[in-house]
Amino acid sequence: MKTTIAAVILALSPVAVMADGKHDMAMGGPAGHHKPTRTVEVIMKEDYDADLVFVYEPKELTFKAGETVRLHIVNTGEEIHEFVMDTMEANAEHKAMMERFPEMEHDDPNAVRLEPGEEAEIIWTFGKAGSYEFACLIPGHYEGGMHGALTIN
Repeated sequence: MKTTIAAVILALSPVAVMADGKHDMAMGGPAGHHKPTRTVEVIMKEDYDADLVFVYEPKELTFKAGETVRLHIVNTGEEIHEFVMDTMEANAEHKAMMERFPEMEHDDPNAVRLEPGEEAEIIWTFGKAGSYEFACLIPGHYEGGMHGALTIN
């Protein structure tokens, strides 16, 4: 069963691993030797007094094509949350997979899954200009409002 799940996850993975070990996505890839020019903090939490229960702060992210950024991601909430950045289509596919396999573990460079109180970093060089998305794909969280626009100019 693990082999089958791993094969499905690999087939649906939003990151293609190239022969030289680099990751290739339209929205860019891990920074490698590039140094970040700035740090952006992203907070993940719940807001039980609001219409949307699961939230990110900020709700939108904007970067320049070619810019390398340190994303400092903090879960200040009381539940496990994810930060996954990709195209809206790829996130929708990944979300459907998460609904079938909610305990699925991730090892993608464009994503982190954090327990309450944890924090992590993604150092990313943004690629092709366009509209993308960041989201929590844990079942029910996306529907509860945990997603936002990621724009590369």
